[in-house]
Amino acid sequence: MAPDNQSPSRRLADDLAGLSGKVEDRLLHRAADALVDTVGCIIQGAGQPWSQAAIDHALATGGHGTATVIGVAHGPGSPTTPAMAAFANGCSAHGFELDDVHEEAISHPGAVVVPAALALAEDRGATNLDLLEAILIGYEAMGRAGIAVGPSAHMLAGFHPTSMSGVFGSAAAAGRLLGFDGQTMNHAFGIAVSLASGTMEFASSGGMAKRIHAGRAAEAGLLAASLASRGVEGADDGLAGRYGFCRVFGVEPELDRLTDGLGNRWMIDEITVKPYAACSDIHPLIQATAELQAEHGFDPAQIIRIEADCPTKAATQNSMDGTTSVMAAQYSAPFNIAAALLTDPRDPATYQPEQIAHPALAELQAKVAPLQPAPEFDRTYAWKMGGRVRVVTAGGEVFERTVHGQKGSMHDPLSRPELDAKFERLVDGLAPVGTADALRQALLDRRHTAAGLLSRNGGGPTNTGGSPFGQAS
Repeated sequence: MAPDNQSPSRRLADDLAGLSGKVEDRLLHRAADALVDTVGCIIQGAGQPWSQAAIDHALATGGHGTATVIGVAHGPGSPTTPAMAAFANGCSAHGFELDDVHEEAISHPGAVVVPAALALAEDRGATNLDLLEAILIGYEAMGRAGIAVGPSAHMLAGFHPTSMSGVFGSAAAAGRLLGFDGQTMNHAFGIAVSLASGTMEFASSGGMAKRIHAGRAAEAGLLAASLASRGVEGADDGLAGRYGFCRVFGVEPELDRLTDGLGNRWMIDEITVKPYAACSDIHPLIQATAELQAEHGFDPAQIIRIEADCPTKAATQNSMDGTTSVMAAQYSAPFNIAAALLTDPRDPATYQPEQIAHPALAELQAKVAPLQPAPEFDRTYAWKMGGRVRVVTAGGEVFERTVHGQKGSMHDPLSRPELDAKFERLVDGLAPVGTADALRQALLDRRHTAAGLLSRNGGGPTNTGGSPFGQAS
């Protein structure tokens, strides 16, 4: 039993360090699914211009190493250091709004934890079991830091949770792969708090900086763990101390949530796998609209008004004109409501520049009334997302649909066929058919080293023909 005078940060660190070799098989399968989904997101995201810039930076500055950068456009053989591979792959994973979400923490753990764990596992010749446990532990640290800081107020104050709490997820995953005990893990947390950064200004005035947030958190967590492994001491209570993460960056922190339910409640059980390449806060609105369209087959010309109820956060930060940029399209509720009536938002092509500029989308988006905050959705935000859409036609008919707990969330999870269908959509033409299943099968051999995990399954750092994961079959 931990001493009563231990800091909350140290209690969390001790618990996570103590999981080595003790994670139940069910959770390891969860970690494998998280890895596969994130790899699909990396493959899709690597082709985006901002991801290519991040990849170029990683290869130009990272030096030689053994960690794979997925999506390299410079020909065969371009591995780099773990920190730079984690940065590049994290940027790609978060590069097109497809990566998984812990709704309550309002953060994207897969895009931070998986790239960090993959890079370090590959570099150190760790086993698949080591890798999967590192992912599970990273999700746990990132999620708990995210919910303890008071995520809604944290985000509305202008902090981007993925890049803020992400450093703890990356540091924890690295700590597992480096064999940290609780004391050293806690030093990594105490260092990581000095590396947490990232604001929500992208939601106000645009730009591409949001795209690098997950990669930067992945890189920074590896830095924190590396320094801790070399004897650098961090603050004893970096997460909950007087000037710790939760108090400094949290408007309404709930410090007990760092450790409540350890060993019983698992963050990885609460993950949303995103079917749409859009901000998850507006997924209930997209789903509700798509279901109405599937049922009634609206002629857009007959729609005179669309109303939407949603959480206050979405009404505040997701009401922009979505036709101005890819980022705006992926964050805009009005745009996504229009897109759900006109196209298929499950298709990443919906958010490409040539698509978002289509006049029909702008015309229909203009029929969406100002978003209305709804207390019923605020009460469950962000543990359970909700939204309601009403379509008013020229004939005076009103069609309404409410979604509370959207598809892909823990309240309505994607099935295995739906997970595989998402992966295939993302890697179509970029990776061999069956890559998702091949990765899962490889991960079942827990004793095998993870170093060849990507290359053995059609991946690796080779891209001579536009494919970041080898030649498609």
